[in-house]
Amino acid sequence: MPKLKTHKGTAKVCKARKNDYKIGTPGSRHNTGKKNAASNRKSRKGSALKTTDYKRIKNILGK
Repeated sequence: MPKLKTHKGTAKVCKARKNDYKIGTPGSRHNTGKKNAASNRKSRKGSALKTTDYKRIKNILGK
């Protein structure tokens, strides 16, 4: 059976923690100069993935 390749786009956005993945807020990567300071501040804080998404992404990241 062939190896499962890591999805590089997802790997750049998600960070593995002990029992889940940390993911950044959408819209915080580029074009932040035109967004107001409050939304930029809010987008710094990430969030944990839901358990249903965790199962899917675990397979995508090959872990």
